[in-house]
Amino acid sequence: MTAAHDPDAAVLVLEDGTSYRGRAYGRRGTTTGEVVFTTGMSGYQETLTDPSYHRQIVVMTAPHIGNTGVNDEDAESAGLQVAGLVVRDPARRTSSWRATGDLASELTEQGVVGISHLDTRALTRRLRDAGVMRAGIFSGDSLPAHLGADESAALLATVLAEPAMAGADLAREVTTPEAYVLEPSGSFAGTEPRAVVVAIDLGMKAMTAKRLTERGARVHVLPADATYADIAALAPDGVFYSNGPGDPAAATDVVATIREVLDAKTPFFGICFGNQLLGRALGFDTYKLTFGHRGINQPVQDLATGKVDITSHNHGFAVDVPIGEPVTAPHDGGRFGRVEVSHICLNDRVVEGIRALDLPAFAVQYHPEAASGPNDAAHLFDQFLTMMKGA
Repeated sequence: MTAAHDPDAAVLVLEDGTSYRGRAYGRRGTTTGEVVFTTGMSGYQETLTDPSYHRQIVVMTAPHIGNTGVNDEDAESAGLQVAGLVVRDPARRTSSWRATGDLASELTEQGVVGISHLDTRALTRRLRDAGVMRAGIFSGDSLPAHLGADESAALLATVLAEPAMAGADLAREVTTPEAYVLEPSGSFAGTEPRAVVVAIDLGMKAMTAKRLTERGARVHVLPADATYADIAALAPDGVFYSNGPGDPAAATDVVATIREVLDAKTPFFGICFGNQLLGRALGFDTYKLTFGHRGINQPVQDLATGKVDITSHNHGFAVDVPIGEPVTAPHDGGRFGRVEVSHICLNDRVVEGIRALDLPAFAVQYHPEAASGPNDAAHLFDQFLTMMKGA
């Protein structure tokens, strides 16, 4: 089969030279990025609009995708954020009373190149064994009519030209262009705020700020490059650092700002990328996981209580903190005091949360805002409000 005979042909090429044939899905053309898989069986619209997936091609391990279409309520940002999409069996029709459109059309309209009808189970096994890697999807005019050795080598060269995720500083590419304010919502709408929070948008999902406002907080959302002076000028009761894409080791300016927040002893809460950056601010290293944690069914244990929450994840990096007894934070001779691991993933014992014992600061590696996903960890927002009230 060649592209000349089949205009819907598509191919996915991995940086190790492995390729998978399929059918074009969404916009025809070329896209490259880091290919990752997510195990969520629902919530694909939240996944595709999550800025943490910036510059990534997402493989949906659930075989049937698109049956609930897309709507105007579930997006976590202003548009689709993924570099590409890989699905096995796209829905032939939309079946949901909430739908305002279908997924294939949304991909086309927003310029996302996808591929369908390939063996996503085999692809996922490949990524679990070899690790996530750079990849490219080629369809339409970008796919040669004949895929001989020379043509395949040219496609692979395009993939290898994609920058690696390690060392990538991406938060500034997805952050809000300007600051804005969100007032208390839900049962607290129209009331005086219970707390004032500065939220640093490193790729923040819309539901995160909502979880704070529905608890009575006024939220000042600032861009990723906000300085400590920008934060302090708003006299916040607490500071929140969001999820986001990229390598935490590359976000040195953000880490320096977090250290100023910690020096001021302002209550701090971080999730996902914010957890990694807190770890680096305290002086710990971060490292890249082989294939990451992505999905809405990840078991996390609170080491203080033994309780297990089923949680939503999207991360390819983790913090390297010893599990067990508290340790002194390495930065600057231990000036930030003691730190302990608060949560671990039960699948592989990766650190999923850290807590400072001598400062009002904690963070988790997963997504307690549950968009999409279970609400098991929503109590962490209450914990943040309690911390601010105590301070």
